[in-house]
Amino acid sequence: MFLDEATIKVKAGDGGNGVTAFRREKFVPRGGPSGGDGGRGGDVVLRSSKQHNTLIHFRYNPEHRADRGRHGEGSNRTGRSGKPLVLSVPPGTILYDAVTGEKLFDFDQPDQEFVAARGGDGGRGNARFTSSTNQAPRHHEDGWPGEERSLRLELKLLADVGLVGFPNAGKSTLISRISAAKPKIADYPFTTLEPSLGVVDLGDYETFVVADIPGLIEGAHEGHGLGVQFLRHIERNAVLLHLIDASDLATVDAEESFRVILSELDSFSPDLLAKPMVLAATKIDAAQDAGRVDQLRALAEREKMPFFAISAVTGEGLQPLLRALYEIVRRQREEATAEES
Repeated sequence: MFLDEATIKVKAGDGGNGVTAFRREKFVPRGGPSGGDGGRGGDVVLRSSKQHNTLIHFRYNPEHRADRGRHGEGSNRTGRSGKPLVLSVPPGTILYDAVTGEKLFDFDQPDQEFVAARGGDGGRGNARFTSSTNQAPRHHEDGWPGEERSLRLELKLLADVGLVGFPNAGKSTLISRISAAKPKIADYPFTTLEPSLGVVDLGDYETFVVADIPGLIEGAHEGHGLGVQFLRHIERNAVLLHLIDASDLATVDAEESFRVILSELDSFSPDLLAKPMVLAATKIDAAQDAGRVDQLRALAEREKMPFFAISAVTGEGLQPLLRALYEIVRRQREEATAEES
């Protein structure tokens, strides 16, 4: 099961109480105050980990609490601090305050950490209150409570190439052919109910990640079909590969399909149309009439975008397409590196 949104409650550990105590030792007739401080409560820390790719582990465990600090003891012994609670999230997770809606952190890389709730400080023991005018204080401080907050986690897949297109455009078949991903494939709409990631390896350490985004339909940005549930995953892609069914069994006009998908992307976020886009005619092995492929080629020329005619079943046209996609991804990576330096 794929889960790309979750709401959890976290509670950092409370600080331990300080203690009131006095020395009671042989040969120490005037033992002074010796109450130790309480230990600090444990933090709640979120850490991005490549071992996770969904938020499903939060579904049945929405409440998380860190250890509290131990109380202080006599002989000036400080209580042990509570252990921090570390929660793993997949890279691509964005953290929000569920109450205010404030964006707290964007885990856009593995092994990033964010302290979501800080543990309470321990209270001071009576030894801390000793002064020249109060040499035997009989009071201490209680520990401070740890932070408690409600968090909303939203996952956006970290992929280089996003596959977009109408249901049954051939996205799942393509990603299963070019990578080790094994999405469900069938000849009815909305076969794919959750995004799939696949790694394309061209050799010589040339790799990129492809995301199979479930089929879009008109009105998707308003929640129709699978709605905006998966449109958010496209926002992180470096390039969009628009797939259009060119087979004789296609039921939607090629240009109409193209315009509808562009309109949905623009309605969700105009920034999506600024991304590099490649147009591919799919299922050409089942296209007896070349007119639909020619129509798409002419459309790509008018839109000034690269065009490829492919068949994921026979493999025709796949290598030139993958090479072109990699070159776009490589340029994007180089530009991102240059901006960081």
